[in-house]
Amino acid sequence: MDCLVARILGRLRPLCLTILCLAGAVAVPAQAQPFVFTAIPDQDERHLTERFGKIADYLSDKLGVEVEYIPVKSYPAAVSAFRNDQVQLAWFGGLTGVQARELVPNSEAIAQGKEDTEFVSYIIAHTSTGLERSEQLPTELAGKRFTFGDKGSTSGRLMPEFFLREHYGKAPNELFSRVGFSGDHNRTISLVQSGAFEVGALNYAVWDAELAKGNIDTSKVKVIWASPSYPDYQWTIRGDVDARFGTGFKDKVQQALLDMTDPALLAAFPRSGFVKATNQDYSPIRDTAVAIGIMDDK
Repeated sequence: MDCLVARILGRLRPLCLTILCLAGAVAVPAQAQPFVFTAIPDQDERHLTERFGKIADYLSDKLGVEVEYIPVKSYPAAVSAFRNDQVQLAWFGGLTGVQARELVPNSEAIAQGKEDTEFVSYIIAHTSTGLERSEQLPTELAGKRFTFGDKGSTSGRLMPEFFLREHYGKAPNELFSRVGFSGDHNRTISLVQSGAFEVGALNYAVWDAELAKGNIDTSKVKVIWASPSYPDYQWTIRGDVDARFGTGFKDKVQQALLDMTDPALLAAFPRSGFVKATNQDYSPIRDTAVAIGIMDDK
């Protein structure tokens, strides 16, 4: 009899362990999942790691969940990561944000830098061109070697191209002797400063920050034109985060971003603070992308 009981218990033990394991798996709360975000690689990887590692720590503390930052290699990769749910939050430029939200239903722009409501692009030139700062785009720009930033950049490609087309009535490849895409704003500065390209377009905030750090040789490169303002960078969040992390989680993320006041954190962007944003704020960006053929009208 004792042997029979032992055999039965021996058979039941693996089944009980399986049931307990399954029960444990079901019991894992949604909050145990890491909340993951990324950012467009608008600067070199060292800058990005410094910037967003600190932001992950800040958000973890504010949200009470594990928050991870994952880098991506390109602007399209940032959009793909958001679309494929590898990340639930992203620091996008104006154009990449529009693209991502169209691919993920119910996703929302929830915050933007105070400076992003009226963002500006600079056109910079090597001093050998003899070009000086002007309120108008100079006639002498034609025929120069010109570099944009990344093809998906709002401030380094989309808006500069729009203003160039509007002023000169020509596409960039018709206006310039050579057109390049540097990949990021820091690289644009380096290429123009070295003379590899005579002229380039970039994000004004990156220029101003690098200038303040003493990383720009103004005897070799200077700003010659500042664009009209437009809406740009923003934080965009997936629409399914409340279902995964709990009711009200999206609002908690938004509030954590709005409450970011530590100068050390804000200087990493650089921004003076964040304000609320909506998808509608970026309608002009979509309209511009359609106008120059980067996006299709719907």
